Amino acid sequence: MTARSEASPERVWSLLADARTWPRWAPFDDAMVEEGEGAGELRRFRTGRRTTRERVTAFDPPYRLQYELVSGIPIRDYRAEITLTPDGEGTTIRWHSQFRAKIPGTGRLARRQLERFIEETAEGLARESAPGAG
Repeated sequence: MTARSEASPERVWSLLADARTWPRWAPFDDAMVEEGEGAGELRRFRTGRRTTRERVTAFDPPYRLQYELVSGIPIRDYRAEITLTPDGEGTTIRWHSQFRAKIPGTGRLARRQLERFIEETAEGLARESAPGAG
């Protein structure tokens, strides 16, 4: 999934790197850092009654963040990478994820749901980082 922001990679990164900002631009009710900072950071996100935890596995300001799912949704080996690439006066946001289905036969449905979620999240990040937003 890709989205484009009119902001610099540094501006986009400032939102992406700070989990506390995610409820402003992603479909979460609450977000917090449970431990650590940068690579190794454990983040908790809540939407309704569902809580997920993710561990940051790569933290390369202002261009790349990787994370893996620790708990919260029924999939295995979920990993995602977000890259920010300068694009003229703005930034291309690329959000790529991969996982394995935990329950046989559910992979296609999980992929569709995650693709919609990532698209909404990446587009929200692009909007929130745009000059004059937030």
